Amino acid sequence: MAVAVISEFNPFHNGHKYLIETAKKLTNEPVVAIMSGSFTQRGEVAVTDKFSRAKTALENGVDLVLELPAVYAVANAQCFAFGGVQIAKSFDCVNYLAFGCESGNVDSLKKALDAVENPAVNELTVAKMSSGDYYPRALQSAVSEVFGEETAEVLSSPNNILAVEYLKNLADTNIQPLAVKRIGTAHDSEKTSGEFASASLVRSILRRNENAENYVPSVAHRITFPENLERIMLYKFRMMCAEDFSFLPDVNEGLENRIVDAVKNYNSVKEIITAVKTKRYTHARLRRIMTCALLDITESLQRTPIEYVRVLGFTKSGASLLRNCRLEVVTSVAKALKSDSNITKLLEKDVLATDIAALAYNDVGKCGNDYIEQIVKI
Repeated sequence: MAVAVISEFNPFHNGHKYLIETAKKLTNEPVVAIMSGSFTQRGEVAVTDKFSRAKTALENGVDLVLELPAVYAVANAQCFAFGGVQIAKSFDCVNYLAFGCESGNVDSLKKALDAVENPAVNELTVAKMSSGDYYPRALQSAVSEVFGEETAEVLSSPNNILAVEYLKNLADTNIQPLAVKRIGTAHDSEKTSGEFASASLVRSILRRNENAENYVPSVAHRITFPENLERIMLYKFRMMCAEDFSFLPDVNEGLENRIVDAVKNYNSVKEIITAVKTKRYTHARLRRIMTCALLDITESLQRTPIEYVRVLGFTKSGASLLRNCRLEVVTSVAKALKSDSNITKLLEKDVLATDIAALAYNDVGKCGNDYIEQIVKI
């Protein structure tokens, strides 16, 4: 049997190591990490390449690393969780899904899920959004009114929200949720706590070329800089019309027109996002939309079922877990892309994401790395 972890490891830090160690201690089972590749859910290029991150994870307790397709990796919480759980449940051996969250209490998370799926809450949420509120805040406010402040408070933190989405997608499976309470610092905190720092702070430290060794088991030395993608993103946006933007995930209610107007009037991605942002459209949502535009990820593509698992690395025990997977196991991108199936649709975006991410290094990386990089074996 095995325990799955849906992750970004952006980068792999001591908090991730604690999660893996705790999951193994509680289950005494190998860990399968389903990890974002070249771009992440915050709509940003990963701080270093996926194979380096996979290697660090394998050196610190993970047994098998699979790539979460880019189409799902840059999606909202609902879609991100759906994609990760689809891969997890394709393994007959996976009986737990472990995740870090602020709550650490599965019962509280289940109660929050009941609230999220409650018709009265949904109706109230829609009403609040019609008044201009954005979804997370409208939902939390609606839950507070119907279920009380304690349940609503669970939905106040990003990791708890993602945990609730995991529970929703686990409902039709035999996989049990394993909530591990986060220790150290809060999500996106700019402060450290002993050997713990948030992933966003570690990324900042690395990009300032400062010493991060206290907070990570292995320091990445080849680092991306999102600003290096600025001009290619502006070029892409200026080639798009309102209809093109309307096909992207989470673009509705005329948002495509606001984006086109901003593209015409501003000369940086940050300025465009600031101009488009309203109470209903958060920075995170807009960053994801911009990344989907860059990668040509449409809403219809984001509904493409996952029919494969892409292997990034494994230990000896992790390799044996692949025999328990009901999806096609991809160890060669070149061979997989010869098939005429949904595998090609998603895998082509992973290759494109890697090639574009290579432009984010100060020393531009080569194209086609997905075809030549070897699977990491520990």
